[in-house]
Formats: sequence, structure tokens, C-alpha cells
Amino acid sequence: MDNLTHSLVGAVLGQAGLKRTTGLAMPALIIGANLPDVDAACFFWLEGTEHLAFRRGVTHGPPALVLLPLVLAGLLWAFDRWQTQRGTRPEGRLPVRFGWLYAMAFIGCLSHPFFDWLNVYGIRLLEPFSSQWFYGDTLFIIDPWLWGLLIAAVWVSRRREKAGGAWARAGQVGIAAMLAYVGLNGAITRLNYETRGTRTEPYPLAHIAAPVPFEFWRREQIVELGDGRWISSDWDGTDFGYGYANSKAVQCKVRPFTVAPGENTQLDAFLFWSRAPFATRAADGSVILYDARFYDPRARDRFSVALPDVRCEELPAG
Repeated sequence: MDNLTHSLVGAVLGQAGLKRTTGLAMPALIIGANLPDVDAACFFWLEGTEHLAFRRGVTHGPPALVLLPLVLAGLLWAFDRWQTQRGTRPEGRLPVRFGWLYAMAFIGCLSHPFFDWLNVYGIRLLEPFSSQWFYGDTLFIIDPWLWGLLIAAVWVSRRREKAGGAWARAGQVGIAAMLAYVGLNGAITRLNYETRGTRTEPYPLAHIAAPVPFEFWRREQIVELGDGRWISSDWDGTDFGYGYANSKAVQCKVRPFTVAPGENTQLDAFLFWSRAPFATRAADGSVILYDARFYDPRARDRFSVALPDVRCEELPAG
């Protein structure tokens, strides 16, 4: 998910009562909820599509979820000591207890892979022990409805806190509403997988029910046909049919070619990450590989890889 969502999740956890456990619990929760995204620094040393094979991996796996909160807790504890020595420590701050500080940072970090798993991009939850991708197909990567739920919960809780009322209940209700919303979206996706993609010929080899922006009740149906073509269709609530007219790109069939592992790091990274790869033909007849989940010719460098030495031929009309 986007970092605003992660930050709001950390904030609502704090407003549900967890920030009372220790001083600096709130920054531990909010920063911790974003901390696994330190892998975004890979853009400084990786080029092209290589970041696709690095992101949502090692910093999102079990060892990192234990060690990153420890580093964060240590930094926050040292910051509190530094403010104390300088005489700038806020008087109203609760005593900082390292054990609780680590627990809050850990809870924040643990929320991150859960929410990243919920979209179609995927996450390697078991790195470095396994490089398997996991997909929740439940929420779009940016969900304004979830923003609204979380912002409202934090705002009401903070308002009650300033008024001297029972503020933690609003945060707890916000968490319950958030989980209910996730559950509803999970049920919509499951219904799609159980009822769509197998009722009409030609039967697909693979089917992805992808959440769409804003309209959380809709799913884009992305299916793979036997000829290697990926096509998409909308679900109008009555039937699911896929016609070639709904394809997002003019696809082509890649002729057999061989690339030794490591010879083309861009291709290696793309194929490692891609869940729905398909080929299109450029103006010069060469091949560009895209992923049907994120097809956008304008984002060529981020979610596609060009193969100038590979050619492809037209697929038969559907």
C-alpha cells in the first residue's frame, strides 16, 4: 500500500490506546509501519526494472521484521536520552521503556507486510528463506475509502483526547471498521474467483481479479488464454465474457529465444517479478514485455522491458 495508508494504520493503532504504553510509542508505531519500505533506497543503485526484483523482499521478511524494529527502538531511545541531556525533553512525555518501545515498533512493522500483501503487486513474505510471491488481490494500492476510515478515526480520537474524554474507543472502532472493510473486499475478490473466469469459453489458464481505483466493489478480470495472450474485462454483475476488443494492447507471440541467466539483468528482474507477462511489438518489430496488471506504455521504464534483439509475430484474430 501507499505510505499514507501505512502511516494512518500506525496512527490509529496508537490512538486505540497503544501510545499509552511508553513514551515515543506513537513515532515508533508510525515510523515502524513504514520502515520495511527502506528498500526504496534501491533506486539509487539499481536501473530500469531491476528494482522490481528487489522491492517487497528482504526488508519485508521475518528477519527484517525482527531487526528493523530493534534498530528503530534503539534510535528513539537514544533520542530520548539526548533530549534529556540537553534539557529539551518534553515534560508531558511518558517514561521511555525500551521493551515497550520495541514492541510498538514491532507491531508497526508487522502491519506493513499485511497491508502490502492485500494488493495485486505481491510481496515475498518469507525472504530470505523463500522467494515465493504472495498476492492478496483485495485492495487497490491507493484506497481513498480506507484513508477516510482511518483519518476519521484518528481525528475523532484526537478531538476527544483534547477534550479529556475516552479517546481510545474511537481508535478501536477505527481498527474494527478497517478490518471489516478489508474483510468485505476480501469477500468480493473471493466471489470473483469462485464465479468468474470459468463460465465462458475459451476457459483461461490463469485468472486475476484485480481491484480498481475508487470503486472498491469492482474487479478487473485479467485472464490468460492458451495462446499466451492476456486480456482484461470488466464485471457488470451479471456475466463475465472476454473479448479481444477489451484487450489493453496489441499483443504478439514471441518467437523462441534463449538468454542465459545474468546476461540480461533487466529481463531476469522483470520475469522474476511478473505475474501476467505479455509481449507487444514495437514499431521496429522488436519486443516489449509488459505485465497485464500494470500495463501503461507511458511507464515503460518501470513496469516493462524492451528486447531489441527479439522479434515476435502477430497472434490470430480472436
